Amino acid sequence: MNTGVPALKPLLLGLVITLLVSACATTTSPTGRRQMVGGVSQAELDQLGAKAFAETKQKEKISSDGRQNAYVQCVVNALVAQLPPQYQGVRWETAVFVDAEPNAFALPGGKVGVNTGIFSVAKNQDQLAAVIGHEIGHVISRHHEERLTRQMGAQTGLAVLGALAGAAYGDGAASTVNQLGGAGAQAAFLLPGSRTQESEADVVGQRLMAEAGFDPAQAVNLWQNMMAASAGRSPQWLSTHPDPANRIRELQRDAPALTGVFQQAQAAGRRPKCG
Repeated sequence: MNTGVPALKPLLLGLVITLLVSACATTTSPTGRRQMVGGVSQAELDQLGAKAFAETKQKEKISSDGRQNAYVQCVVNALVAQLPPQYQGVRWETAVFVDAEPNAFALPGGKVGVNTGIFSVAKNQDQLAAVIGHEIGHVISRHHEERLTRQMGAQTGLAVLGALAGAAYGDGAASTVNQLGGAGAQAAFLLPGSRTQESEADVVGQRLMAEAGFDPAQAVNLWQNMMAASAGRSPQWLSTHPDPANRIRELQRDAPALTGVFQQAQAAGRRPKCG
């Protein structure tokens, strides 16, 4: 019996490819890496960032420590002053959350959040700049947009595979494909891209901190502190972050080349005094 699936498959796949290509564009990241982005405007990204930031502030306890808040804002101000022109008109908002987990984030639209736990591993302003510079690096490298584009593509592809399996073998097969396909996309497609983004954010953030007058060598110390504070971790291929030892080696490799950038920033009067 002819189910019509062989004829349907090229049609559906052709439609998916057409939709994805029309919605996306190939661009170049700050490190020269080619990336696929599209389907979401900058205004929409900024709105998503603002919404996520507002929700986080509603759910988490915000620190009322004036010194902590001023410290973080000072580091952010020094870093964003060195961003490309398209980010100069952005009003960067910061928040310090009372949370022992050493973490931080930056979102499109100029939002930066820092957990109080970060101060246990970022021992000085240069190390804090390494953390925040890394997070801002995600924003200016358009990683949020890139991730959304990938997720939309993965979800569309899985929907098509599920439809094909259902047409050929029934609804049970379609459900199995969608369940297993989701896990496969996570392990084989989304996570490797995330590790690439993390490594790229390290490169971009370390250069940004040097341009702002923070010592780029302190990024190495920061991640050494992070590694010492972490008790065990998942294998690298299942992690969204690079292996800590590999990360430290790469930061050590790049720090000497950025020494001149740091010295030029200092000579130009960029000497942050954030505390």
